[in-house]
Amino acid sequence: MAKDKEKKNAKTAQPAEQTAAEEVKTEQAEAEAEAAEVVEDCVTFTKEEFEQAKAEIEKLREQTEKSKKAADEAILDAQRLQAEFANFRKRNASIRADSIDDGIRDTIKNLLPVLDNFERAFMNAEDTPFARGMEQIQKQLVAALEKCGMEEVEAEGQFDPNLHEVVMQDTESDVESGIITAVLQKGYRVKGRVIRHTMVKVKA
Repeated sequence: MAKDKEKKNAKTAQPAEQTAAEEVKTEQAEAEAEAAEVVEDCVTFTKEEFEQAKAEIEKLREQTEKSKKAADEAILDAQRLQAEFANFRKRNASIRADSIDDGIRDTIKNLLPVLDNFERAFMNAEDTPFARGMEQIQKQLVAALEKCGMEEVEAEGQFDPNLHEVVMQDTESDVESGIITAVLQKGYRVKGRVIRHTMVKVKA
């Protein structure tokens, strides 16, 4: 009985082995078919065709390099133009600011004789309501000009040719030579630039 059972089991296992072998053969056949399709899709070149294709590839490579070089140069040109435009704007803004300041200086310089006349008038003026009113007007004028950048030039101590102009020499005062002893006309600067030197008397 045992032998019959073994024969029966062997007969049952044999079809399973055949099925597995058939599956392996089927897979191999499918793989070979796919490989054949890939081979069919491949393009075969002659030597002449290969050389032409190689030349075309080299030509495309050179064109790509030229295009890249042209693009890099265009970027550099754009950056250069941008920098030049920025510098132009800065210069233009500086010139505009200087022009405005020069206009302010010229206007104030033209008004200085008015300030001088106010001061001369007050030297000998009597203390009257009219004189006090005129003095208030003078103060308002000076305050307005100071808001525009006007400053009175210092005139004390040592004579400075950058700020002062000698119109008289003092031979009597007991001070060192070059010391300012009197102011004959006030000087002014606007935004750091002298528009009129102070006229002074200096110890000889």
